[in-house]
Amino acid sequence: IPEGIPCVGLPLRPAGRFDQLWSDLQACTPIQDQPKPAADQLCTIIYTSGTTGTPKGVMHNFSNFAFGASRGIELFGVAEEDRMLSYLPLCHVAERMFVEMTSFYGGSTIFFADSLDTFLEDLKRARPTVMFGVPRIWTKFQMGVYARMPAARLDRLLKLPLIGRMVGRKVLAGLGLDAVRYALCGAAPVPEALLKWYQRLGLDLFEVYGMTENCGYSHVCRPGKRRHGWIGQPCTDVEVRIADTGEVQVRSGATMQGYYLEPEKTAETLTTDGFLRTGDKGEQDAEGNLRLTGRIKEIFKTSKGKYVAPAPIENLLGAHSKIEQVCVVGDGMPQPMALCVLSEGARKELANGTRVELEGSLKALLEAVNAQLDKHERLLGIVLVKDIWAIDNGFLTPTLKIKRSVVEGAYAANFTGWMERREPVLWHE
Repeated sequence: IPEGIPCVGLPLRPAGRFDQLWSDLQACTPIQDQPKPAADQLCTIIYTSGTTGTPKGVMHNFSNFAFGASRGIELFGVAEEDRMLSYLPLCHVAERMFVEMTSFYGGSTIFFADSLDTFLEDLKRARPTVMFGVPRIWTKFQMGVYARMPAARLDRLLKLPLIGRMVGRKVLAGLGLDAVRYALCGAAPVPEALLKWYQRLGLDLFEVYGMTENCGYSHVCRPGKRRHGWIGQPCTDVEVRIADTGEVQVRSGATMQGYYLEPEKTAETLTTDGFLRTGDKGEQDAEGNLRLTGRIKEIFKTSKGKYVAPAPIENLLGAHSKIEQVCVVGDGMPQPMALCVLSEGARKELANGTRVELEGSLKALLEAVNAQLDKHERLLGIVLVKDIWAIDNGFLTPTLKIKRSVVEGAYAANFTGWMERREPVLWHE
């Protein structure tokens, strides 16, 4: 924390410099005659993640936040006895709405993660009853479990009727997730295999769908109503329509007022009748469940004139235990390729052995994925890049989303050479 920034020491605080303690503030007389803001008064500006361009400042008024928070606690049944862990940055709309605002409205107890190094211990200390995580967080938990117990052995144990339940409970307790009654996952596509893995442990992950532009309040999967491959139904008081272009458009009291100082972009994003153009392509079933089929801005055209949506392909590849991050590229290329970052477990195995077994596993993955794709979508190969994509080196946004333009730009000079080699698994040396 920079010098000069006042620091307040909360209970269970680590050692450090604090100007005041929480107990001191509690003893103070509350400020009198606090002005009540108008419902249409600007409450906050939250910037978008900037995965496809310059971040935009999303303006929300107090009514937007009140709408999303009040309906959210009703939807998830959040109450005073609930516990949550705050770990995402406050620039993330999920942290603002799911943790900050629901604690204001529901009175739940909030625990804080001190650092990345203490995250697991902080989670076990909090034992949250309601937990939100982006897919990468849930994948990290899974990789941590596999680091202690090989995937094949754990999967065998989980299949045993009585022992499987005991093992699942023990694994969840080791992660600090044994008290969770509502586990939510969103902000990026969630691999189906990951949902099923947690289900075998005894924890149902429910997908949520939303954007900074609507306070993250749009769709959620309800208990007992899951349909594999579909996100869920609209949240309370959310209107949904699919435009002629296939774009998902939503409208509710949580819809933004516009982009800060960008009226042109606001006009591009909000329809004249108040619907938010999400930029996502999707479809609805008869019960209102939503399935996303790709981001409009992410869809690229190959040199053969065929359009490819990368997200569904990335979802299939990302389900593999050896792959931590993936970005499918192919704009102007004959066939798409997948740029992949190996999981931590795979990197450790590689350090202690050869590439032969890993390459064989990924070659089988490539064949299995391509068998599910149309001819023009099939991947030419999997490229294992040497970089670890992180926030610090600019590959990820602060909300852990991959910056596609940065990833493509970093490896573009190699694309032609990789295509000419036509190997199923390539290494970025």
